[in-house]
Amino acid sequence: MERKPGAGREAGRLAAWAVAAVAAAAVGTLGYARTGAEPSAVVVDVLTGLAYATAGLIALWRRPANGTGRLMLAEGITWFIGNLQGFDQPLLIGTGAWWEALNLAVLAHLLLAFPEGRVGRRRARMTVGAAYALVAVGGLVRALCYDPAADPGSSYLLCEDCRGNALLLVRDPAVFAGVDLVYRWVGAGLTLWVAVLMVSRWLAGSPAYRRVLVPVAVPLAIAVAFVGWEVLYVLHPGLLRGGELLPLVLSDLTQVALPVAFLVGLFRIRLRRADVGNLVIAAGPDPTPAQLQTALREVLGDPTLRLGIPHASVSGLYTDPEGRAIGGPARGRPAAGAAVTPLGPGCTPPAVLVHDRALTQEPELLEAVSASVGLCLRTMQLAERAARNAERARELQMRLLSAEEQERRRLERNLHDGAQGRLVFALMGLRRIGTRWGRDPQLLAAVDETEQTLRTALTELRELARGLHPAVLAREGLRAALTALADESPIPVVVMADQVRLPELVETTAYYVVSEALSNAGKHSGARAVTVTVRREAPWLVVEVVDDGVGGADPAGSGLRGLADRVAAVGGRLRVSSPAGDGTRIEVELPCG
Repeated sequence: MERKPGAGREAGRLAAWAVAAVAAAAVGTLGYARTGAEPSAVVVDVLTGLAYATAGLIALWRRPANGTGRLMLAEGITWFIGNLQGFDQPLLIGTGAWWEALNLAVLAHLLLAFPEGRVGRRRARMTVGAAYALVAVGGLVRALCYDPAADPGSSYLLCEDCRGNALLLVRDPAVFAGVDLVYRWVGAGLTLWVAVLMVSRWLAGSPAYRRVLVPVAVPLAIAVAFVGWEVLYVLHPGLLRGGELLPLVLSDLTQVALPVAFLVGLFRIRLRRADVGNLVIAAGPDPTPAQLQTALREVLGDPTLRLGIPHASVSGLYTDPEGRAIGGPARGRPAAGAAVTPLGPGCTPPAVLVHDRALTQEPELLEAVSASVGLCLRTMQLAERAARNAERARELQMRLLSAEEQERRRLERNLHDGAQGRLVFALMGLRRIGTRWGRDPQLLAAVDETEQTLRTALTELRELARGLHPAVLAREGLRAALTALADESPIPVVVMADQVRLPELVETTAYYVVSEALSNAGKHSGARAVTVTVRREAPWLVVEVVDDGVGGADPAGSGLRGLADRVAAVGGRLRVSSPAGDGTRIEVELPCG
């Protein structure tokens, strides 16, 4: 199996980050356990950090171009920095106290960068910078005043045996209390401001973009609740006495919710890709651009999505199923908040999608959509080509039938005007011979025998001419022709037909359908009566032939199959019902405009 270029380096890089995350978790867990924390708290702490690191590694593996994975991994590693205060080493205690809140700054960065993986707006970038500056500068100032022996409850570790701080310069509890209070309030303010920015993004976003932001809603709400607890704790410490573990629980829930939600989001994208695989089924067996656009809107969850098909005459222009021009790769720009995705290679792909910009964060999904839409478009093209070929074949059949009918009429005229006339003339001459030379009995007998032969030939010739094209059909119409046909049938036939003139090919086809049906009834059905009904039900001419015979006619037989082919050639339909013992019913619908 061929490997992608650079796959080995990428796997090595991910393995190195995984080792770093595990090492950070091991060191942090050991430091946390040295403080005497409950085993359950230690387990929750290590699982939270590893959840972030695992989610980040998965995101880097599945979507390496998106910066969200790197931020998730950074959150997982920085989660354990504060636990360095659990070691009885002044330098580690000072480092842990300084960077204790770094993971919160990374979390703010992650919230504001999700789902694009980068911070776009200037206000958001300034907020992220302020969060990192607060930790780097404010955290350092706080660490310079922090004395673990004098203020054992100022760290979330609650370590009463922790001593020493290599960064301690000011040993004044009052100064530390003021710096710590300002540090906490500024952090709370930044948290609330991040919440405001997230809410504004939510309100300004499109429905598709809001669905993408859903994974951060829960952790953000918990973070706001955590800030509210901080405010109450500062204003009324006694109000929440006995609830010292509440902020830790809320903080843990805040941290755990986002990696879990992100993993759920990845799983949701995989499910949506599976839905895209059924796009061909959802669009139907013979999809139109409108049906395909509707199916795409449902699958991608974007009601604003528009499918662009190349314009028939304007190069580079695409139109949606309603005929409205939309921007394509070669011309025009999409509206604000929208993006254009070509569904195929080249400068003029077979189709384009104009969709919510949030969907660009799911390249695998759009790639799957491109493949499915390409298959649907190919199906549409094949259906259109088949329809055109069928129309050409029908037109060819119509021309052949028309040519056949014209040839029948020509032969009928030639027989009537030529051979029949000559036979009649010969018969008249023979009679004159018989009248003039009638004294010889042998000659009279020969004349009578020849006259009878000529009369038989003339009758057969007239029947042949009438079979080629009955003159009464062209002269008086379908009803008269069917009445004449019924008069010659050995079975009693009742004809009920409207007296209307129709296109020549329609009348001729209806005549031969009835003629073949009567012939089959006389030969095979054993019927005692036949009813022929002809009526016009716009845009069809409906012809029904019903007999009371034994039934059991085979629609696949040569006679009925030939009728079906002839009817189909003019765009009609033929149905045969012939249950055994219950007669036969032949119904034909012919287009008559």
